This record gives sequence, structure tokens and C-alpha cells, in this order.
Amino acid sequence: MAAEALSILVAMALRAEGAGRFEDAGIEVLYTGVGKVNAAIALTRRLAQAGAHMPLVVNFGTAGSASLPARTLVACRRFVDRDMDVGALGFAAGVTPFDELPPVLEFPAAFPQLREAVCGSGDSFATAHAGVDCDVVDMEAYALAKACKLAGADFACAKYVSDGADAQAAEHWQANVAGAADRFLALYRELVRRSTASPA
Repeated sequence: MAAEALSILVAMALRAEGAGRFEDAGIEVLYTGVGKVNAAIALTRRLAQAGAHMPLVVNFGTAGSASLPARTLVACRRFVDRDMDVGALGFAAGVTPFDELPPVLEFPAAFPQLREAVCGSGDSFATAHAGVDCDVVDMEAYALAKACKLAGADFACAKYVSDGADAQAAEHWQANVAGAADRFLALYRELVRRSTASPA
């Protein structure tokens, strides 16, 4: 995609995750608020304003992981709902009954320089095993991914591992979140550079 045709919408849950770096660089950020409902509503409203010219939605945010070390940056292109549990009706964990979309939402790779990780989203600050097959846990990415699927928008996501999704998760998140912003901005700039270099 040529640079002149590229429209990128950066979405984050909290201002703390961007630390003002994007605004300082003149880049608008959609702050969705915390949780799947807030994320889905905020992004759906914004995409409805785009009409036929859908942007590439890029979600940057923090995540917990029981398997990856803190301060690791990963690319997520597969997303699951770690809250959804209708096992009493015979559905596997993460499967939304009778949904038109598959339980694992998948998008093309946008950050090939990063290790890939499956992201499980839920409305809790995870301090224990997620209950679904995923590498990192957050509170918004699945909802953002689903809003993009339904609207026909492309989606890319990178997560900065801030904690171990364990009993010390809250303390470690507060200690590590400040380190994410500069790395997110560098990723954004690299994405724009590669898009500019690509043929139309």
C-alpha cells in the first residue's frame, strides 16, 4: 500500500500506555478505555465515521504473560475471548455460541520483526491461568479485532509484556508500563516506513 493511501488509526486503552509520545509526534490516538465493552464501542463509533475508507487499526498495549519475560514486545495476529465459557451447553472455552465469526480471530502479520503471540482478552486483570490457549492476556484486543472484522477493517496489534499474569501482576504492571511508549512509537514509525517503501 502506498504511503498516500495509507490511513492508520492507533488505538490504546489508556494514556499511560502511550505516555504522550504519539501526541508529541503529532499522531492522533483513540483511547478506548479499559475492557472489551468500552473498546468495542469506542472503535465501532470511530469506524462508522470512516465510511468506505477504512483505516488500518493498530492496537498498542500492555499484556501479561506466564510464559514470556517482562518487557518483551510481541506481535499478535490471533485473538481469543478468554471470558467466554458456555461449557454447560457443550461449547469449548472461548467459543461464543452461534456466532458468525470463528472463536480465533486472525489477521495478516503486520510486524514481521517481532515474535508472534496469541492474545486472550477478558474483563479481568489476569493473575492466574487464562483458561484458553493463549500466550499473552489483555483486556481489549479481542474486542478491537472483532469490531474490525465486522466492519471490514484491517487490524494489527503489538503487546508489551508488563507482568507475569500472576499474584504480583498489578505491582509489576505499574513498574513496567512506562517502558512501553517509546517502543510502540518506534514500531509505528517502522510500520509507516515499510508501507511507504511498498509498491502501490
